[in-house]
Amino acid sequence: MASMNARSEFEARLLPHLDAAYNLARWLLRDERAAEDAVQEAALRALRYLGSLRGDDAKPWLLGIVRNTCFTMAGRRRDAPEQFALDDVGLELERIAEPDARGDPVAALERREQGARVDAAIRALSPALREVIVLRELEELDYAQIARVLSIPIGTVMSRLARARERLRVTLSSTGVGGKT
Repeated sequence: MASMNARSEFEARLLPHLDAAYNLARWLLRDERAAEDAVQEAALRALRYLGSLRGDDAKPWLLGIVRNTCFTMAGRRRDAPEQFALDDVGLELERIAEPDARGDPVAALERREQGARVDAAIRALSPALREVIVLRELEELDYAQIARVLSIPIGTVMSRLARARERLRVTLSSTGVGGKT
């Protein structure tokens, strides 16, 4: 059982990063329930090994634990077919039917469709490219933090990020989504 000091330290240093942990797990596992399980397991591991955390930046340390937990879980589920939640489809259809804040349902639908194409393009990336895009563009980690999370050299982070951005650019330009990635 963890001491009260460890729990307080966990709450202060790691709790603020649980949303980022869930986001990474969701992108890696492609399943919301599995991502929740992975974050819970990773949080328990983080609490158990909190004494090994060095420095002030706990986010990369936690995300590294989440990443390893996700790969362990994915290995266990390798034979299981990929699933999606039908409830999510219904929720998305409800959101599409609602107009945006400016009252333009057509513009809202176009933004949602564009977002869905971007999400699909990210999901189509290989796990190695997907994780660098998620960590850099969605979680806004710098190259050194990403290198720490992935346990790879910064040069490898940079080359993977360049490849991921190029693949996204090509995919999104072929689906009619403009702009830079």
